[in-house]
Amino acid sequence: MSSTGLAATAALAAGLAGAMQVAVQGRLGERVGSLEAVATAVAIGGLVALALLLVARRSLDGLADAVAGPKWQLLGGIFGVVIVLGITYAAARIGVVATTAFLIAAQFALASLIDRFGWFGVERVATTWPRVAGIALLAVGAALTLKR
Repeated sequence: MSSTGLAATAALAAGLAGAMQVAVQGRLGERVGSLEAVATAVAIGGLVALALLLVARRSLDGLADAVAGPKWQLLGGIFGVVIVLGITYAAARIGVVATTAFLIAAQFALASLIDRFGWFGVERVATTWPRVAGIALLAVGAALTLKR
C-alpha cells in the first residue's frame, strides 16, 4: 500500500474510532462524571501510547526528544484533553450525531484558517469559495442535527 493509501486508511480508522469515542465517552461521563471520564480516557490512552512506543521503538528515548523541542508542539496533549472533555460532556446532552457534527464543522472551519495562514508551520493552502460553501453547509448541517 502506498503512503497515501496508508494515510487515508489511518484517517478513516481515526474517523471511525472518533464516532465510537463520542458514544463511549458520553456514556462513561454520564455514569462517573465528565472530568472522571476524561481522566480515565487520557490515562488509558497514555498507557497504550507508551506500550506502542516501546513495542515499535524498543525505547522511550523519543519522549525526551519530543519534550526538548519547541514547547508549542506539546499543545497536542492539551488539545486532546479539550476534545475528549468536550465530546464527553456534549454527547450525553445533545447526542452522538450532533456532537460529531459540531466537532467536524468546527474542525473544518479552523483547519481552513490554519491552511490559509500557514499556522503551526503547515504549507499554505488558498481558501476557495467551494471550501467556504462546504464549511457553511457543514455548519448548517450541524445545527440541523439538534432537531430531533
